[in-house]
Amino acid sequence: MPPTEAHPGTQTTGPPPGPGAQLGADDTLDLHLPEELLALLAADREAGGADGDLLDDLAGWRPAATPAGRFQLVPVRLDRDLALIARWMNDPAVAAFWELEGPPSVTADHIRAQLDGDGRSVPCLGVLDGTPMSYFEIYRADLDPLARHYPARPHDTGVHLLVGGVADRGRGVGTTLLRAVADLVLDHRPRCTRVLAEPDLRNIPSVAAFLGAGFRLSAEVDLPDKRAALMVRDRVLRHVL
Repeated sequence: MPPTEAHPGTQTTGPPPGPGAQLGADDTLDLHLPEELLALLAADREAGGADGDLLDDLAGWRPAATPAGRFQLVPVRLDRDLALIARWMNDPAVAAFWELEGPPSVTADHIRAQLDGDGRSVPCLGVLDGTPMSYFEIYRADLDPLARHYPARPHDTGVHLLVGGVADRGRGVGTTLLRAVADLVLDHRPRCTRVLAEPDLRNIPSVAAFLGAGFRLSAEVDLPDKRAALMVRDRVLRHVL
């Protein structure tokens, strides 16, 4: 991990970040939801924005102006994006956290589990000034295994991030993107009151990057494979932190 930047494998527990360090795709997709969340899900589908879209039509979210340039989340298409994302996953610094190194089929299976799911997780490229340079997973934390480990609220939204290019690491870009994505979530998901992440507690530079992006350390939580810092960006504090 670069000494002054969010680790390229920064992520949360939500949708499948890899079979080892995080809960896997099967855990996410096979989660047995409590009755109250099932009722919420049904209400979302009846009333929600883009034909009941669980993430409020992420594909239609407008770009954001950031100090690093014009940034946009673009949902992944395997036929177009697999080679690039698989190359990033085979970077040792990324593989140490995501555990998706290997042939492109490993990354494809990971992404396809989300694309073929019910929409609670959307894999995206982070495109900065027209150049794909990062990978994000935006997911419904309240409908995810992470909700077993903290007091979830309806529409809590989680973020996974990796910065793909070495040239984009270690100079504050990760912090800028984290803030931009949290703001995009809060701007386009009016029912979401907070954005979540849970880097490894030992990953001090990553925790610092989230703090720099306006997240606060809410709690320390024991997840299946790590002790994590539960980072929270609150809607009510977004213009303060």
